[in-house]
Amino acid sequence: MFYNLFESGEMEVEDKLHILTAAARYDVCGYNGTSRTNDSPLRFLHRVAVPGKGTVCLFKVLMTNVCTNDCAYCVNQVGRDVRRSTFRPEELARLFMQTHDKRLAQGLFLSSAIGGGNPSRMMESMIDTVAILRQRYEFKGYVHLKILPGASLDCVEEACKLADRVSVNMEAPTAKHLAKLSLKKHLHQDIVERMRWVKKLRDADESLAPSGQTTQFVVGAASETDRELLNTVTALYREVELRRAYFSPFVPVMNSRSEGLHAAPPIRGHRLYQADWLLRVYGFPLQEVELALNEKGNLPLTKDPKMLIARSQPWLFPVAINKASYDELLRVPGIGPISANRIVEARKDHSIDSLEQLKKMRVVTKRAASFIWLPGMPVLGKQASFMPQLEEDMAQEELSLAGVVE
Repeated sequence: MFYNLFESGEMEVEDKLHILTAAARYDVCGYNGTSRTNDSPLRFLHRVAVPGKGTVCLFKVLMTNVCTNDCAYCVNQVGRDVRRSTFRPEELARLFMQTHDKRLAQGLFLSSAIGGGNPSRMMESMIDTVAILRQRYEFKGYVHLKILPGASLDCVEEACKLADRVSVNMEAPTAKHLAKLSLKKHLHQDIVERMRWVKKLRDADESLAPSGQTTQFVVGAASETDRELLNTVTALYREVELRRAYFSPFVPVMNSRSEGLHAAPPIRGHRLYQADWLLRVYGFPLQEVELALNEKGNLPLTKDPKMLIARSQPWLFPVAINKASYDELLRVPGIGPISANRIVEARKDHSIDSLEQLKKMRVVTKRAASFIWLPGMPVLGKQASFMPQLEEDMAQEELSLAGVVE
């Protein structure tokens, strides 16, 4: 039993929860999110960072795993011999409130397969579930609601009214790549158009989906390059005001047409998150982030993108800590937005003269030391001053990650 979550006679509900939480495992609800282990009775709970709410525990589940789509990356794809099940809205709402009342879950992450081939009908069931939570149970907590590709405008609007955050999974960066994965999904018609609807609705009423919209990519399933992924993500940030993208490394699905394909290494997803962070949080232009790509258009698995970008622009360094602008400080490996702001504020009162001072500002001085100049350091040529130490740092990183990549 799931730690007495269920009342007597609810074995059928427990069975549904087992099936539909396992079926939801590849829907990403947070890069830093952690879930219980597969052996834990509470594996449907995921602790994630939520905008404006810190970290909360989300109840992650599918409405159904019955699906008519043929997506090669998905465990719920049509034709697979797996157990199928579907929650009724009242049933799932009551189950969530049981976990919420026991203080196990503070929010809901609700997605679904497309049962019956009608995305709007399935969206209506998801919307009904959240409406019951909001109206009957007066639940005011966080809800992340997936918008199914092909759902109607009315469904998208209702989802935005009820949820804090909505998302449509793009899965692949271009229509050409998505066609390799599914014969039934159309990138622009079924997915991008829904993203544009969300933006238009939020532009008209900022109270709708206040935490914005996100999307998810399956990395490595369609031979896409990191350049193609980053180009698409940049366009989405600009055109539909995407809040963030999630990258899920591809895992072959047993008893499906993707079974013989190679899994994507988890470190590739990590490198994409690092590059995306530079675009989204640091404000680096795409052209600068692309300096980290190799000749095949991919991020090297054994090298940090920010370090590669710095290495590609030696004329920018060393940076004088007491004179550099905020943007110049951000280009230094080991200095992020928070530590850059602390440096700018601290030097209003006093000079920064040591690595120890920077360490107290949360600068990763082991990375930053080769790229900065502090009073008392020898003044050398821009490139000569840091290249030897940089080569050593890069070699050390490659050694430390070799086991992960292999």
